[in-house]
Amino acid sequence: MLSRLKNFGPGVIVTAAFIGPGTITACTMAGAQFGYALLWALVFATVATIILQEMSARVGIVTQKGLGEVINQSLHHSFWKWPLFALIIVAICIGNAAYEAGNLVGAALGIEAITNPGKWIFRGSIIALTAIGAAILMQGTYKQIERILIALVSIMALAFVITFFLVKPDLGQLFTGLVSPSIPDGSLLTVIALIGTTVVPYNLFLHASTAKSHWSNPEDIPDARSDTIVSIGLGGLIAILVTSTAAASIFTLGLSVNNAVDMAIVFEPIFGSLSKYLLGIGLFAAGLSSVITAPLATSYVISELLQLNADVNSRPFRLISVSIIMIGALLSMADVKPIEIILLAQFANGLLLPIIAGFLLYAMNNKAMLGDYANSKLSNFLGVAVVLFTAFLGLRLIAKSLGLY
Repeated sequence: MLSRLKNFGPGVIVTAAFIGPGTITACTMAGAQFGYALLWALVFATVATIILQEMSARVGIVTQKGLGEVINQSLHHSFWKWPLFALIIVAICIGNAAYEAGNLVGAALGIEAITNPGKWIFRGSIIALTAIGAAILMQGTYKQIERILIALVSIMALAFVITFFLVKPDLGQLFTGLVSPSIPDGSLLTVIALIGTTVVPYNLFLHASTAKSHWSNPEDIPDARSDTIVSIGLGGLIAILVTSTAAASIFTLGLSVNNAVDMAIVFEPIFGSLSKYLLGIGLFAAGLSSVITAPLATSYVISELLQLNADVNSRPFRLISVSIIMIGALLSMADVKPIEIILLAQFANGLLLPIIAGFLLYAMNNKAMLGDYANSKLSNFLGVAVVLFTAFLGLRLIAKSLGLY
């Protein structure tokens, strides 16, 4: 058991990346507005993420290169190399800076849910979180960062699991929502949001890079696959628990919530202060874990594409990481919400996701690079299905960003 636990890491980092305040908020709103009806979307998103991330981890382990390095190598003489690089770098930088602001705000709200709310407490929390995140990325080795993220994901999971059992959602309706796909009136964009916050392009880069740092032998692929399935499955479970808890607040308890902080407030008279602390700790852990992973992913992408030193201890890598944290901190403390930047990030990532997923699938069929570890027919079928759906998802997100839908 201990040897198996030691093999966990890269998959947990991916879970820490996609289970952030944005996902928690999207899941809360889905449960509050549509009850258990959209749980199937989280099941699909979790399975789709496992399919793509397993491929990403495999390419990192076999080639001992990050996905950015593989793209660079494959497009070495292509006309499309620099336009594609520019698109990826702009999308990742803008997107992760905007999301970093949301991560800092979410973690600060988690602190605020436990303490008394106030402007100075909120801003002080953001400053402290920025300093903690920067210190971890500036001073920590890969193994240390990995252990910190494993601890944060474990805390987050425990907090939301206990809260779920406190609220006691309707298990019959929950099961129906998991296995019976439906799109109630007005819920299509929420479905897209739930899937879009789980299947994200920068995690494909993040997973390949962390997998090659964690494993060095193709014989370790079964361990990497177990890590991916269990860790991302845990992330999907957390999302389902948050959605179900919000649904129970409406349909079982008759309460009104708009976000996780609201749940902490309205649950306190019913379940006591424990619920407030659990939800606050869960939101804080989700925010802080994503505060670390967003800059980490950005550094991997830029370093690999531009052929810089992609080691977490290198000066360029750390400079990029801290820059993303600082930009996120400035945006999070601004008097105006960075809505335009987030919309632009949504537009860019909606366009980028099917491109990166399509390239990953192409790379996974390169037998000269992967040999016996290239994709099987089943992997290709599943991968193509995910790419087609993510392309549809990207078009929907772009249409929404442009106000066409």
